[in-house]
Order: sequence, then C-alpha cells, then structure tokens
Amino acid sequence: MTIDIEQIATISSPFCNLVDMPIQPKGAKDTYATIKFKEKYIEGLKDLDGFSHVYLIYYFHKVKKPKLSVIPFNDKTNTPRGVFSTRTPMHPNSLGLSVVELVSVDGDTVTIKGVDILNDTPLIDIKPYIENFDKVENETKSGWMKSSADEVRSKKSDDRFV
Repeated sequence: MTIDIEQIATISSPFCNLVDMPIQPKGAKDTYATIKFKEKYIEGLKDLDGFSHVYLIYYFHKVKKPKLSVIPFNDKTNTPRGVFSTRTPMHPNSLGLSVVELVSVDGDTVTIKGVDILNDTPLIDIKPYIENFDKVENETKSGWMKSSADEVRSKKSDDRFV
C-alpha cells in the first residue's frame, strides 16, 4: 500500500522554540497564527469562512525520534504512559491534531486563534469543526489525565520532547 501525503500549507506562529510554549490550544487561547496555503490548494478554502473552528492536522517536523512510552506534561504522577494514550508529539507518524478558532480566510491565508503550534509547521489537512458531528454529548473519561482546566491552560512545555 502506498500513502501519498503532501504538505498543503505552512503554519506561521509566534512560537520558535519547543521549550516554554503552551502544550495545548487551551493554553494559547489568545495566540494568533496564519496558515499560508500552496497555490494549488487555494480553491479548497472556498466556504471555509462559514465555520467558527477548524481541525488542523499537521506534521511535528522537529520530532527526531518517536517513542512508544513517554511521561506526558500533565501527568501529575510522572508515570511513563503508552504514547497512544497521550497527546505528545512523539507518536510514530509525528502527526498533530488541534481544534482552533477560525478568524478569517483571505486568498491563500487563513488566520486562526488558540494556537499551540511551532512556527513553520507543515499543515497536512484542515477540516471544519461541526458541532452536530463532533460534540460529545455523553459522559466522557480522560484516563490517567487528572489536571484541571486551569492547570492545562497554564502548563508550558519543557525539553522532554526536544
């Protein structure tokens, strides 16, 4: 099987260093960024401006060696966890997923807000957040993750995944 994945755009953010940046969009709620699309993908942005939020699927281009066991930033017990039970960048395919606020679409540039993404990150795909599809109505569980919303918002990265 062949998988053809191509970068469609580049995310420009104020974060140029992996250390001391927010670790989730909730910790960067007032941070703006822009996404510059390759010319051949501009047509695909038509009608995107009608949505309040979008999913970004991007490539963690600074990950040097993925790991199957990590100690996540928000793990209060400092217990090694299976990478698939975490939101760390160390997954085998180094793909990131964020839900961010869509501010505007102007030609080849999309402006977003609530961004915890490193500058010059390659964007693989963008999809609209649709509440009737995506909102989870039933009770949810967050496994080992016990940090409060305030703790998540205030947590910054360190050098463990550099």
